[in-house]
Amino acid sequence: MRYKTMSLPSWIKKKAPRQKLMQEMRDLLRSYSLHTVCEEAGCPNIGECFEQRTATFLILGDRCTRSCRFCAIKKEVPLPPDAKEPKNVARAVKKLELRYVVITSVTRDDLADGGAGQFAQIIKEIRKINGQGIKIEVLIPDFKGCFSSLERVVEERPDVLNHNLETVPRLYSKVRPQANYSRSLKLLEQSKELDPSIYTKSGLMVGLGESFEDVIGVMKDLRRVDCDILTIGQYLRPSEKHLEVKEFIPPEKFKEYEKIGQSLGFFYIASSPFVRSSYQARQAFESSLGKRFKFLKIGCKKDEAG
Repeated sequence: MRYKTMSLPSWIKKKAPRQKLMQEMRDLLRSYSLHTVCEEAGCPNIGECFEQRTATFLILGDRCTRSCRFCAIKKEVPLPPDAKEPKNVARAVKKLELRYVVITSVTRDDLADGGAGQFAQIIKEIRKINGQGIKIEVLIPDFKGCFSSLERVVEERPDVLNHNLETVPRLYSKVRPQANYSRSLKLLEQSKELDPSIYTKSGLMVGLGESFEDVIGVMKDLRRVDCDILTIGQYLRPSEKHLEVKEFIPPEKFKEYEKIGQSLGFFYIASSPFVRSSYQARQAFESSLGKRFKFLKIGCKKDEAG
């Protein structure tokens, strides 16, 4: 069935954003020459987030070197990295009075370090201008498996390191032809090995033709590499040029994924149709903090008893 002929189920609805507030946020971001994934990827939560004066910063331009078939970001030859971007992101964070910041990027396979240096510099600038109290989450590409690039980001000690698996292994060649499931899983594993204190996070889209068992298999793979936080949301087709939606997953199945994820040991799992990787990221982090503290406290009591 063609996507354009499919009627959206009742649970796939969002309140229209208030245009005045949307424009105010756009103007502020443009004044710093910044992009957001909220706009470039056509996120359905943009109205909610912009009204709360928060956004996920998209660094290294708005042009991606990969051709993932689910993504609305432009697939064009990218421009050189903007040397002013790290300071501009930090200034925007201060202006918006953000206490939790999410930084992501387009994939830059054309750069020797994949853009890792820009991530690192932005973390430095945010902390320089906004102090150590601010929490920073980075949503990074796979850096083509380059360990030194990952190391460059981790050494700046973001609070959360996020890398999305996006889909199940058997759909990679169709959904993410230039990516590799094992490589992405390895990146999350290496992140934890480099600095166990940093929370790791990943995200999945459903509705692309995966089975229930496929999703549970990915959850188990993530827990094997000690991933702390997981997000699961409904894939929505950006245009007719993109992959079709194979199924609209009902809310009760999302709830089932959430319960299974909790039983597998994730500190936090967000699973519902409009969940996206950086949606309510601060809530996920703060909940994980509480879970880790409780886990460590229980662990200490066990040690004392032994």
